This record gives sequence, structure tokens and C-alpha cells, in this order.
Amino acid sequence: MPSQFFGLSIAYSGLLASNAAMNTTANNIANVQTEGYSRQRVNQQAASALRVFQTYGCAGAGVETLAIEQIRDEFYDFRYWNNNAKVGEYNQKQYYMEQIETYFDDTPTSPGFKTSFNQLMITGIEELLKDPNSATAKSQFVGYASALAEYFNGMAGNLEKLQKDVNQEIKLQVDQINSLAGEIATLNKQINTIELTGVKANELRDRRALLLDQLSQIVDVEVTETPITDTNDPTRETGANRFMIKIAGGQLLVDGSEYNGLECVARASYEKVNQTDIDGLYDVYWENGQEFNLYNAAMGGALRGLIEMRDGNNGENFQGDIIGVGTTNNGANDTVTVQVGRDYLIDLNKCNLSDQGGVINLGNQEFYYDSWEYTISYDEEGNPVYSYTFTLSADKALNPARLTNDKVGKMASSGASLDYQGIPYYMRQMNEWLRTFSQKFNDILTSGYAGDGEAGIQLFTANHATDGEQFDLPDEFRYDWYLGKTSDEVKAQLYDRYYSQFYGEKYMEYENEAYNELYEAPGEDQIDARAAELEVDYKAKNPEIKDLTETKKKELREQAQKELTEEAQKKARTEAAAKADEAMKDEPMLEEIRQKAQEAADQAFGDGVLTVGVKDDSYYRMTAANFDVLAAMLSDPNRMANRYSQGDGVEQNDLLEDLKLLATDKRKMSFRGCSASEFLQCILSDVALNAQRANTFSQSFRDISGSINVKRTSISGVDEDEEAVSLVKYQNGYNLASKMIQTLTEIYDKLILETGV
Repeated sequence: MPSQFFGLSIAYSGLLASNAAMNTTANNIANVQTEGYSRQRVNQQAASALRVFQTYGCAGAGVETLAIEQIRDEFYDFRYWNNNAKVGEYNQKQYYMEQIETYFDDTPTSPGFKTSFNQLMITGIEELLKDPNSATAKSQFVGYASALAEYFNGMAGNLEKLQKDVNQEIKLQVDQINSLAGEIATLNKQINTIELTGVKANELRDRRALLLDQLSQIVDVEVTETPITDTNDPTRETGANRFMIKIAGGQLLVDGSEYNGLECVARASYEKVNQTDIDGLYDVYWENGQEFNLYNAAMGGALRGLIEMRDGNNGENFQGDIIGVGTTNNGANDTVTVQVGRDYLIDLNKCNLSDQGGVINLGNQEFYYDSWEYTISYDEEGNPVYSYTFTLSADKALNPARLTNDKVGKMASSGASLDYQGIPYYMRQMNEWLRTFSQKFNDILTSGYAGDGEAGIQLFTANHATDGEQFDLPDEFRYDWYLGKTSDEVKAQLYDRYYSQFYGEKYMEYENEAYNELYEAPGEDQIDARAAELEVDYKAKNPEIKDLTETKKKELREQAQKELTEEAQKKARTEAAAKADEAMKDEPMLEEIRQKAQEAADQAFGDGVLTVGVKDDSYYRMTAANFDVLAAMLSDPNRMANRYSQGDGVEQNDLLEDLKLLATDKRKMSFRGCSASEFLQCILSDVALNAQRANTFSQSFRDISGSINVKRTSISGVDEDEEAVSLVKYQNGYNLASKMIQTLTEIYDKLILETGV
């Protein structure tokens, strides 16, 4: 039989339970605006019944308050964190693609490529076509060329600055990961310390979940929490848990109260991946020295977006098959030859391989290289074979092991293949267009003659990085002449080129001889007569002037001499050209030119191998950052060619007509299947597509995130109306428990004071 005071104990347990529930409700209401707070509730159960050995069995013993627990669904947490990684990734891409879109934009307030290109290829050439030998028109044209060079220099500078900004933000995000990981590890220790006593650390768990919300936007997270059991009794859980966080596709960041810190290490100049990369790009390592895999395809979050913006190459990294190994420099350096077949490696105009040394992976083993050579050779059937030969560093600190023959037949690669059009991609696109356009443009100019009869010179070149000199870009490194051609086609091309060169030289020799014989300088009498005519014309135009000053007379006589000299030169040049045309019909002389051209072509073809080194003055050295106009052309624009035949008059403009067609005729220059003038459309189509995709996905994943968060909040969030109802309910419970105690007090008073003797 239970005690007479058993009812008081039951009422007291109800009073305590209601009090705990009201306090928990008050805590919920107080934290209704607290970010990350999860609604809490009191977990109650009926107390163990008391066996009273009566016919009715057991008597209820009241209520037990087991715990105050948070209401949270981990399923929605995991979904939110997974989606949050996409939000972070596309937010970064959206932000930076908008900047790139702005850079390439061409508006009246911010002139871009189209404005500069049209000034050169429409306005400038149209003025030259009106007067091909006009010094003013040529000077204006060269000025427009300089403006085009400045545009590309500025674009390269903007993209380099953007790459620097992205690189710095990568460091900030890595620092933030470290900060969050450290705080989560500390919380893990505090949570376990509390929960070992059997109490749930609700507020600390909320704080940890909030930090995970932040971390998941920076990088993808994989969270696991497993109970820690007693080593002496594996079936008994201690109350503590092992909480682990893996990031970037399964790399361990936090393990209980310990975390692996990350650090950014700037690349040295000899560790560059792309020719266009700025110095000091960060690689990320764990604090123990192990490399953090930045290019893991499973990585997500803002970090992925930043990496793809900084290093995205549209999947066009260096890769090929190792076909040979060797040594150079008397055996001091190992070499490796890699055959390539991809279009962006076959054509050096499209190549973005580092020109300052780098790291190459040979059969899954990394080596540092100092330099490389590009080679076009031919197989037995005369088909071209394209390869790169890398000279590996002899520094033992960089390459502790020598290269071995077992690498032959294995894969070689440099840099990561990132299938995203980031900054390196747009830099490479600009470089490809510039190299191709400059080659075609310079070829036309150097195949003709200027107004004074001198051979034409190049217009476009590139500047050295340090000494202020410019690249020569000689024909011996013109790899574009050999692309896609068999050995027979190359030999025929070389022959035609040398034949044209030797033919032109012989023609000039005959023409100059005839000119020297035919030209007769105007005599003094002729000059005096022409000067007199000019004086009469001048007085007729200026009737107020009666007598000319001696200075004016001298000026008019000089003008007369100049006009007569030009007439005599033009007449002599025309007659000399006719004599040269006749002289060039001599068959023995033509046969001699053919033989000479064949010998030169055979010598140039040599053993059928064209080699271009990374330090040679080839068009590969031309980038948007160093693109410029030839200094000799800037100092004397009159050296610009306007005609193909030296014997033609200065008014001839057939060469200029070809230059004009270069802008619109895809047969003369093609860029991604478009004409030269359509460069901006090609680039803007890429930029616009990537920007639109980033905008669409960013908005889409933000909407999904909001939807998940609404569902998550509906479970764990504090609802003021619901808490108000709960408060009334628990208040009533408290009041009833109090009423029960009061009733029992009256009973006990009657029992004790008024019952018995």
C-alpha cells in the first residue's frame, strides 16, 4: 500500500514537469529571432508505476522529465548543405562573369574591340585607299594600329587583375575554412564534455549546425556523427560522439576535437601552368605538407567557383603520349618527347603552355621542366607528326629522381583539365586571334613595297618582358606555314616562296639598272620655268601681293624642283618597270632562279623537321599583354607597303585591297570558323552563355535553398503562435498541479489535526 503522502509526490512531479516545460517555452520565445536556433521541447514520460499488491495492480507514480531536446531533422540539414555548395559556387561565377562581360563590352562610353578594329580596318584603310602614298593617312593608320594594341594590352591587364582578385579571394576562403573548422572542433569538445553527463548540449549543437551552414557555402561538406562506446563494454554508449567533417570530395577536415588546417602557398615562377598566368597563384596544402586536391571533380562551394574562374581552361590542358626520353647538356638534363594530337596543341597559335618552366606529370610521376621545343616532323608516308620535347630541371631538389625509359608509352600531362571557360580560356582566345591576325597582316605587308620602293616591313610585333626590345618574328620559326601539310606540300610551298623572293630580287636588280640609266634630273632652266609659273599662279590667287619676298621665291623654286623631280622619277620608274618586265622573259635566267629556289627550299626543309623553341622569336611569344606596333613603323609610317609590284606607281593600292579583305574574308583569316572582324561576337557568345548559365543556376539553387530552409524551419523553427498556445497549456498544467498540492494539503491538515485521539 502506498504512503498517504504518495499523491503529494505525484503532484510535485507534475509541478516540476510543467515548470520545466514553461521555462523551455520561454527560452524558445526569447530566441525566436536567433539565427540557427532550433526549437526545444521537454521530453516527458510516465514514471515507473508503484506495485502496491492490490487487486487493481500498480499505482501511477507521476511524470518524469527525461530531457530537454532540440527539434531538428538531419535529413533537411544534409540537403541544405549539399545545395548550399551549389549556391556558393554559382554566386562566385555570377559575380566574376559579370565583370568579364563588362570588360568585353563595346559601348559609346566604353569603346572596345569593335570600335578599335573598325577604325583600323575600315576608317584607316579607306583613307589609305584614297591616297595610298599619303604620309598623313599612313600615320593615322599606324595610330589606329597602336590603339588596337592598347585595347588588347588593357584587356590583358584587366583579366590579370581579375585573376589576382580571384586568387586573393581563394586565400580568404581558405582562411575562413580554417576558422570555421577550428571553432567546430572546439564545439565538438564542449558538446562531448556536456553530453558525457547524459545532458544534451542543444545550444552548442545549434551553433555547430550554423557554422556548418556557413562552411557548406564555401566548400562541399560530408558530415558523420557516430556514438563512442565503452572500450570495456562495446555495447554501452558513453554519451559522447565522434563528429567528422570531410570536404572537397572526401578529404578529412575535422575529426572530433582535432582539425586539419589548410595553408596557401604561392607558386614560384618556374611552377606556372599557363603562359598567361600571373605570378604567385596559390596552391593549397594541408598543414602537414600534403597537397589539397583543388581540382577534385567532386569539390563544390565557393572554392570550386573561384578555382574554375582562376584556372578554367575549357578542358584544354597539355596532354599527350610519351614517345621518347633522352638527355641533353652532356647528360646533365633529362629530356622527354611527347607526341600530341589535339588541335590546341598542334597549333602554337592556340598554345598556352608556360614559357617559364613548370611541372609535367610523366606516367603519374611529377617532374619540373625548364624549357620545351615544339617540333613538326614527318612519318614515312609524309604525314605531319607534332610533338613537344621538354628539358627537365637538373636541380636535385626539384627532380630527385632521373627519368627512366619505362615512361615511354605512358601518358604525359601538365596542369589540370578544368571544363570551364575561366580567365585562362579568354586570355588564350585573345592570344590566338592576335597571333593569327598578325601573321596574316604582316605577311601581306612584307610581300609588297612602300611608296619609296623599299620592301614592306611588319606592322605588328610583341615586346620583350624586361629589356624593352621587340621580337623579330623571323620566317624560320613560322610554324603556321607547316600546319596540316604533308612533306610534299611543304616542299612545294617553300619552293614557291623562295622563287617569288629570288624573282623579285632579280626584277629589282633589272629595274634599278634601267632606272639609273633612264632617270634624268631636271635642269636649272626647267626649274626656273616651273618656278615662274608657280609665281604667276600664286599672284593670281593673292592679288593684293605685288612683289614676292626672296623667301617666298625660294620656297616656290624648291616646290618646282620637287614637282619636276617626282615627275622625272615617275616617268623613269614606269619605263624601267617595262624594261624589267621584258628582261624577266629570259629563259636561262628564269631557269637559274628555279634552280636557286629549289636549292634554298631543299636546304630550308633539311631533314624534314621544323623546331621552335620556347625562347625563339616565334609568334607564340606574342600575347595580348605584350602585343604592340613595330617601333620602326611608329617612327616612320611611310615604310608601310601599299602595292605588290615595285614597278607600280605610288598610287597603286592592290596590297591595301587585300588588307581590307583580311577583316571579312574567312579564306584569308579564320578564327573559330568566323572572320577576323567577328572576334568579339565569338568571345561575347562565350561570356554571355557562361554569365547567363551562372545567373540561372545561381537563382535556381537559391530558390531550392530557400525551399529547403522553409521546410527545415517549419520543423525546427520557433513559431510564436504555437509557443503561445504551449505556454497556456503548460500554465494550466502548472496551475492544476498546484491545485492538487493545495487539495492534498487540506486533506493532510484534516488527517493530521482532526483525526485520531
